[in-house]
Amino acid sequence: MGVYGVISGKGGVGKSLVTSLLAVESNRRGLTTAILDGDLTGPSIPKAFNLKDNLLGVDGLIEPAETKTGIQVVSINLMLDDPSQPVLWKGPLLGGAIDQFWKETNWKHVDMTFIDMPPGTGDIAMKVMTDIPLDGLILVTTPQDLVQMIMKKAANMAKKLNIPIIGLVENMSYYICPNCNTKHEIFGPSQVKEVAEEIGALSHVSLGMSEEIRKLVDSGNIEEIKETGLSSIVDKLIAKE
Repeated sequence: MGVYGVISGKGGVGKSLVTSLLAVESNRRGLTTAILDGDLTGPSIPKAFNLKDNLLGVDGLIEPAETKTGIQVVSINLMLDDPSQPVLWKGPLLGGAIDQFWKETNWKHVDMTFIDMPPGTGDIAMKVMTDIPLDGLILVTTPQDLVQMIMKKAANMAKKLNIPIIGLVENMSYYICPNCNTKHEIFGPSQVKEVAEEIGALSHVSLGMSEEIRKLVDSGNIEEIKETGLSSIVDKLIAKE
């Protein structure tokens, strides 16, 4: 089973979107795929897949939710009566939840697991990267210098822990005007190739801003996307197995 963390330096760069798209792409390849939503204080995976029912416990194990196409998901938001309520836990409780999701979930013959990690290099990121046997990381950034600087902290953390960086995803890389078809680099010129070389990522892709993706995520229908844009990264993950 391949286990891959998805991490960014800062929040709001599309990390959970990338996690969702990776899972959709993996699932389309015929791999039994799972998502562990490790962003415990900002969980958004259930929204992208329109998952609402609370998780059940059977024989002491958590039964993962399943999306319309069979992706298995565990998320703290599927344990709350109201998904808008905050999770007011400190480090030890958050770490315990990660342990429970990883060790006490009835995962069913999973080929590929993606862990949506919280932004930054704090306690939960350290917990995942030291206590779960990751096969690699996918880093998410945008073209902005500030975002890339913070993302490199996560890259350097991975290097210190000897975790390979499989892919770098530069999200919000461009916007194509629907009226004139002009490509606009709203957040600055793409630096994904240079940054990927700098951090030692094995592959890299750029994703544009898309109204289609926004609508699919907001409606919980991310699995209906025509092209994920992440096929080259999933190719690398499959080749690694």
